[in-house]
Amino acid sequence: MDKKLILDTLEKAKKESKKRNFKQSVDLVLNIKGLNLKKPDNQLDFYITLHQDRGQENKVCALVPDELEAKLKDSCDTVIAEKDFEKTAKDKKLIKKIAGEHEYFVAIATIMPKVAMHFGKVLGPRGKMPNPKIGCVLPPTADIKPLYEKLQKTLRITIRASSHVLCKVGKEDDDAEKIYDNIMTIYNGVVSHLPNDKQNIKNACLKLTMGKAFKIEKTEKKQAK
Repeated sequence: MDKKLILDTLEKAKKESKKRNFKQSVDLVLNIKGLNLKKPDNQLDFYITLHQDRGQENKVCALVPDELEAKLKDSCDTVIAEKDFEKTAKDKKLIKKIAGEHEYFVAIATIMPKVAMHFGKVLGPRGKMPNPKIGCVLPPTADIKPLYEKLQKTLRITIRASSHVLCKVGKEDDDAEKIYDNIMTIYNGVVSHLPNDKQNIKNACLKLTMGKAFKIEKTEKKQAK
């Protein structure tokens, strides 16, 4: 995608959206074509790690052995020790609340069987089980802080029932270059996972949270009569 077109569209989205009493997010919408989503092979589910933050906190919950609880309590938003697994899992309201509030779950590899046994039924269907592909299953000696920082810039991309991708790429007052970097990282990541690359992209749009979408496209100037 052309950089100037992206920046011009971003400016237009900001200018033509009503001012709100909060800082709106900038959203990227990628509309997909040519995929039969009834076929599992055409469905996408992968992660992208951005170079820039999006102004959005991704809460992280750590599931750890008892002896690591005190050590790791300041490394994540929530730490659940092994001794509390059964009690937490039995409280259906609580575990659903935890699952809803946290974007990512990390766990120590040695207790993954217990994590699966107690939390699999709730985290599994939500796609939130600790995922080794993005480093969320760790050895007991690992430092979680670098992973926590990485997860703040990591987002999950899914194309299953709906043929579009909607991602927050920053806040309306963020530097335009920063937003552009996130847009291109997401765009290139999605394209690389599509069977026909850019041919599967119908169009790309930018919008603010409460605003309308603007296509990133060239507009022909009308000639004066």
